Amino acid sequence: MSYEGPFLRLRQISKTFAAEPGKASSTHVIDSVSMDIDAGEFVVFLGPSGCGKTTLMRIVGGLEIPTDGEALLAGQKIMGPDRRKGMVFQAYTSFPWLTVVENIRFGTKYRNDISNDEKQQVADYYLELVGLKGFANYYVNRISGGMRQRVAIARTLAANPEILLMDEPFGALDAQTREFLQSQLLEINTTERKTTIFVTHDVEEAVVLADRIFMFSARPATIIDEIVVSEHISGERNIATKETEPFFHLRNHVRDLMRAEATRTQELTEHQIMQSG
Repeated sequence: MSYEGPFLRLRQISKTFAAEPGKASSTHVIDSVSMDIDAGEFVVFLGPSGCGKTTLMRIVGGLEIPTDGEALLAGQKIMGPDRRKGMVFQAYTSFPWLTVVENIRFGTKYRNDISNDEKQQVADYYLELVGLKGFANYYVNRISGGMRQRVAIARTLAANPEILLMDEPFGALDAQTREFLQSQLLEINTTERKTTIFVTHDVEEAVVLADRIFMFSARPATIIDEIVVSEHISGERNIATKETEPFFHLRNHVRDLMRAEATRTQELTEHQIMQSG
């Protein structure tokens, strides 16, 4: 029986980490966040570093348990990590003793819905999709960081997760490689239409990739704005979209919101310091 309703539903999610040894107080990182995400949407969590957006994504992935609230995937409460959720992190996660295509095929290891021959076909398909067909038999320690991140993305997609969770996957790459991978991710998203949450603090990256952007405050994270990108930029997007007037307008609008939040946070911090003094 198919599920009707938002594919991912977050309701009043809050997260507080207990005090660490030597620290007097706990750390409140997320404060009452709610959202609905539909199947096939590409959603970006945008906010300052350390605001709690990665923690929220980890709650969706089942790697963290919320202090309050609940997270539902296709109507089922998220209780922990499983194969329904695929994750790509900033650090390159690959097996150096395997070749590129063997790394990608590893993503199919626990799939029981396809035969061994089909697993190889899946690996070959994603190898080509991420543009690494010419490097199939290279060991991953012989390819660049950008290529290794493409291997990680292909391996995750080969596992056929229901939702793809990407935590600043291009954050450690140089600007040219980052833009190239943004372009590839746009192409992959057009082909796959996989429900995706992408965490970043880069405004341009958020605007060019997202269907919707959730903007978060400084810690504890709350949603300060929700932006539907198609209401500002029409048509299919690619890297050339960055040179268009609608892109400039939306990027600048989002940057202004980020600056205003940064100013508010700084003023609040200064006020708290003065009060405590």
